[in-house]
Amino acid sequence: MPPVFAHGRLRLYLLKLLDEAPRHGYEVIRLLEERFQGLYAPSAGTVYPRLAKLETEGLVTHATEGGRKVYSITDAGRAELADRGGELADLELEIRDSVSELAAEIRADVSGAAGDLRRELRAAASASATQVEDDSWKAAKEELRKAKAEWKEQARRAKDESRRAREEAQQARRQAKEAQERAREEVQRIAGQLQEQFAKSGGVLGSLAGAWLGGSGSPTAPTAPSAPSDPSARSAAPAPAPDADWARDVPSTGDPARDLDRLLDRFRDDIRDAARDRGISDDQLAQARSHLADAAAHIASALGPQD
Repeated sequence: MPPVFAHGRLRLYLLKLLDEAPRHGYEVIRLLEERFQGLYAPSAGTVYPRLAKLETEGLVTHATEGGRKVYSITDAGRAELADRGGELADLELEIRDSVSELAAEIRADVSGAAGDLRRELRAAASASATQVEDDSWKAAKEELRKAKAEWKEQARRAKDESRRAREEAQQARRQAKEAQERAREEVQRIAGQLQEQFAKSGGVLGSLAGAWLGGSGSPTAPTAPSAPSDPSARSAAPAPAPDADWARDVPSTGDPARDLDRLLDRFRDDIRDAARDRGISDDQLAQARSHLADAAAHIASALGPQD
């Protein structure tokens, strides 16, 4: 029998199950058995080590409830799941194909057993052609009838599941591709608007915003200059040059609003760190407040009119 999951695919499917809801290990095993209609159930020795490895990689975490570990997916796990949306759709199709293959093997086993049983019945009938059919003979025929009915039902279910899985997988792949394209276009549009509006604000915040957004729609950050010893000279220092690698370590989730929140958090932290490390005077605070108010108005305008 071919393996139910190709290399690395069980790991991806565990992330999918935990993305649906937090679950303990035996619940994950039960759900997998249900997805395979009882034809396959992974052992605890298969599932638990993989959950532990996912936790080591920071993709899942666990809490103890009632003496059992309940696993939940982390933001990093959701990000990987979003990046592998097309692969997950293929995996759903592979699972349905595995169900079909397992059902085919069961059908072959049932067919072979039924053939053996028929031959035994014929041999018994030939040996005692004049013997009256007794209860054991009737029971054997009934078992044969039940076996054939069960095989037909399993074959029918497997065929239906395989067909539905192919249709769902094709639709999921199309939707995943369309969602990725829409997300990419939206991020580029918002980034361009923010860059244009921030550039118009001028001053210290305008320089920081220009460095944060960069020149291609990808977030960049300001490079902090050396702090001058004279406070008046510090307030008049030139704007820092953009750092093209700023915020590259912030992974994309595929959700533009969520990505924007993360980048704004990073932007706020950088300004806060600069103020903490270099100090800030009353005049600089008043200037920063004016720039922040101006920038807030530009960002709101870039994101569209209020309803």
